[in-house]
Amino acid sequence: MSTSPTEPAAAPPAPPVPLSALLHRPDLGLRLLAGPEDAPLHWVHTSEMADPYPYLLGGELLLTAGVQLTEPARFVERVVEAGAAALGFGVTPVYDTVPAELVEACERHGLPLVEVPPRTPFTAVARALWRLMAEARTRELRRVTEAQQALARAAARPAPVPAVLGALASRLGGRAVLFDPDGAVSLAAGREIPAEAARALRDLAGVVGEATTRAPASASGDGGGLRLAAYALGGGEGLALGVATERLAPGDHTVAGVAVVLLSLLTAPHRGADATVREGALVRLLLGAPPAEAAAALGAGPWTVVHARGGDGTPFAAASLAAALGTALVDTGSDAAGRGTGPVGPVLRLLLASGGEVVAPPGWTLGVSAPVEAAELPAADAQAGRALRRAEATRVPLVRHRPGGLDALVDGDEAAAYARALLAPLTEPLAETLRVWLSLHGGWDRTAAALDVHRNTVRQRIVRCASLLDRDLDDPDVRMELWFALRRWAARQ
Repeated sequence: MSTSPTEPAAAPPAPPVPLSALLHRPDLGLRLLAGPEDAPLHWVHTSEMADPYPYLLGGELLLTAGVQLTEPARFVERVVEAGAAALGFGVTPVYDTVPAELVEACERHGLPLVEVPPRTPFTAVARALWRLMAEARTRELRRVTEAQQALARAAARPAPVPAVLGALASRLGGRAVLFDPDGAVSLAAGREIPAEAARALRDLAGVVGEATTRAPASASGDGGGLRLAAYALGGGEGLALGVATERLAPGDHTVAGVAVVLLSLLTAPHRGADATVREGALVRLLLGAPPAEAAAALGAGPWTVVHARGGDGTPFAAASLAAALGTALVDTGSDAAGRGTGPVGPVLRLLLASGGEVVAPPGWTLGVSAPVEAAELPAADAQAGRALRRAEATRVPLVRHRPGGLDALVDGDEAAAYARALLAPLTEPLAETLRVWLSLHGGWDRTAAALDVHRNTVRQRIVRCASLLDRDLDDPDVRMELWFALRRWAARQ
């Protein structure tokens, strides 16, 4: 059995499309020359670069006509190293046939190679894949929605906990098990699984159910030929949910997350008392009590602030995240740091007591503050906001605040005033483009991807910034000064 904390996929939320779905479309006329036909495709990228590695994210169908193909074997090695799912080669006008050396290299590396006929433009292949992905996404959303409704109905039954387990097992086509803190099976539903899988699932539940702040909220693994996943329930009772299925579809984690929230609510005997304590703390705060006094009523410090963006777009997303992080203190509609909404949804703010370890659930991007006492929570809120922006710019699931450094030696108010004066000529889009561009070390394509704009738009904006600021953006000293100014400017927005 292998286990590991569940990590977010780098792929987009839409389910992947197998290469065979494109091969079976007669209007495209694609022909498989090497490799398997069931490779999962997440997107399409066209490139005529001699080395496309820096421009690939992984999971692509890379389309090329071989304009700069001089070393086919080396080209295939770089494509495989970048994690591309398949290679599509367009014949004519450069090549009349697919080079034999390219076919041999793809066969050797197990990389699917597809011949694209002259009558099929690359845009037609990309459009067909996007349509197939949209159809798959619609089917997956419908399945997830129906599963959520079934779980909600089960939670309203006279015996809600076994009903929710049964609904979950039925929807996932496997087995759902509720484990006690000591690892014993409390309740189970669904088809029986091999003894090896049962032992592996129990061990996995023990990992997330450990009574420590460093225990992950979820973990996944394999055992007995099945895919296994375990989730810690958020009631603070040490319970864990285990799931065993033959395969894990893209939406299965979302369905399991809904079950985790419902089971956390159903198995937490003191949930009502906790709500009363929170309401009492809010009343104290509204009546003039210092924030530190109100925070003391909610739990022992230190406190950690988390800013989060992402989820699957369902109404249960925020509750699932709160349950995964083990807190009920969540602001679901924040405009933190002036960035409440954006291309991927609103920012959620969560407050965690006792400074526990934070792990980003799949589909979420988190910024985490340093552990602080209650009086320092406003500063921690700013820290989490900056950390989230760094996480989004660098496309990593979680960034923690890094204390100290030279920046901490500068007076905050003076630095902010200088930043406002220096950046005054820039509009918000220009300043944001410059910030992301600098954070990605001047990478045009990565900046364009982070901002969801064309790379030419990035170039035009950066040239405009250089003109308005009258600065040489190739000078490392200028870049450093602008980077510190942009950080101060963003912190005061």
